[in-house]
Amino acid sequence: MTWPVMRAQALPLGAPKAPASEPLPLQDVHLPPAPDWWPPAPGWWIVLVALAAIAIGVWFWRRRVRRRRAVIETLFDETLAAVDGVDGASARIATMSELLRRAARRRDPQADRLSGDAWLRFLDDGQRIPVFSAGAGRTLLEGGFRRDVGAQEFEALRGIVRTRFVELMTHGQARRWPWSRRRT
Repeated sequence: MTWPVMRAQALPLGAPKAPASEPLPLQDVHLPPAPDWWPPAPGWWIVLVALAAIAIGVWFWRRRVRRRRAVIETLFDETLAAVDGVDGASARIATMSELLRRAARRRDPQADRLSGDAWLRFLDDGQRIPVFSAGAGRTLLEGGFRRDVGAQEFEALRGIVRTRFVELMTHGQARRWPWSRRRT
């Protein structure tokens, strides 16, 4: 059996080819259209969800801090209001001193044993202006023992003691992470 053999006309090497009668139909390079901005890629969804979770977490944390601060301020005000009718301003000053000493133990367990100028310096620790050792806060030392304390002097003392009480009560809580629930 023989197979039919097709013969191709071979051109000798280096021989010029015959010119094509028609040019090839070439087109310019076509780029695909730009992707749409919506829906975003999965990575952007992850970033969006993470940002939303962080924002919600910060909002809850700040809300918790504000509520805790309000509870502490209410505790201070109600404790002073309970002593209001007993002995006047000197009893309220003694109560403020007791509240400050209890709050100071949150920062330093030995703070409630301080007395005199050492106690006032402890209260001024970390403050820009020393309002206790060189200001209206000096009334805290002898105000609980005086018969007459002026209303203006008492209100000035009450304002700075209330502010320092809140700072001392929230000092340990503000620096800890929310997931660490250790008791001191």
